Amino acid sequence: MNCVMVTGGAGYIGSHTVFELIENGYDVVVVDNLSTGHRKAIHKAAKFYEGDIRDENFLNYVFKKEKIDSVMHFAAASLVGESMQNPIKYYDNNLFGTKVLVETMLQNNIHYIVFSSTAAVYGNPENLPIVETQNKKPTNCYGETKLAIENMLYWIGISTNLKYVCLRYFNACGAHENGLIGEAHKIETHLIPIVLEVAVGKRPYVEIYGTDYDTKDKTAIRDYVHVKDLAKAHIFANLYLEKGGESEYFNLSNGKGFSVKEIIKTAEKVVNSKIAVCNKKRRQGDPAILVASSLKAKEILGWSPEYKDIEKIIETAYIWHKYNFERLF
Repeated sequence: MNCVMVTGGAGYIGSHTVFELIENGYDVVVVDNLSTGHRKAIHKAAKFYEGDIRDENFLNYVFKKEKIDSVMHFAAASLVGESMQNPIKYYDNNLFGTKVLVETMLQNNIHYIVFSSTAAVYGNPENLPIVETQNKKPTNCYGETKLAIENMLYWIGISTNLKYVCLRYFNACGAHENGLIGEAHKIETHLIPIVLEVAVGKRPYVEIYGTDYDTKDKTAIRDYVHVKDLAKAHIFANLYLEKGGESEYFNLSNGKGFSVKEIIKTAEKVVNSKIAVCNKKRRQGDPAILVASSLKAKEILGWSPEYKDIEKIIETAYIWHKYNFERLF
């Protein structure tokens, strides 16, 4: 079985992908600087190298020591608000870091990369559900750096034998059912873990940003996809490249939207208690509805989400937050 390097393999989606790779018989090398990831989230069967992807000497050392066949690239700064306050950090970490990574890959004759992109490349959607050919107009620096990376991969691919898959996923959520890993950010910005932090007493209430949207309950609607489904999609994408597939872009989504109030109500059912909320004004640039089509991923990669029940998704996250969250800190 092939050896895959996973950059950012100590982070949320990266660590779940490492578990999925190992469960499917792959050899895995994790590269992470642990700036936001957690050493304890790394699978024991993976080889771990602590270092930064912007360090060419470090990457060359790893590539020469390990026989790596392909790369799954998760390492990135990913806080939307921070990206607007400190765009230089995001261009340096995300865009420059990927440039160094790809350059070093090619120097070491590694030509396959699965890139962790984002729905943020689309910005405010012109049509719903969102499809891959839709115009891309990011409304924040985080999304802009991810789109810049996609464009960089495109031009590098034209002039070299680099092959890539860019996976644009929507709201990642949930946790591994083994209870060993889950979503544990030092600064949490995602709705479901924030709701569950209220449920387990880590914060007093959930802030609802906007209760005047043109939606069924006046709160914003988003498309939620389980982290384990995302992990499987990366394996499918890697296999696609190994079998000679051309460079491609895919949305990863459930294809169904849930409002903020629906998520809170479902979480209350899961935890069997009331969850306090505090209504706030809309945040600038937040669209009313973000729902995507992942038909292309189904047709070409053979991928479709297994976790479609939002209650089950929240339940996996709740088990993690209730029993294991503190383990990583």
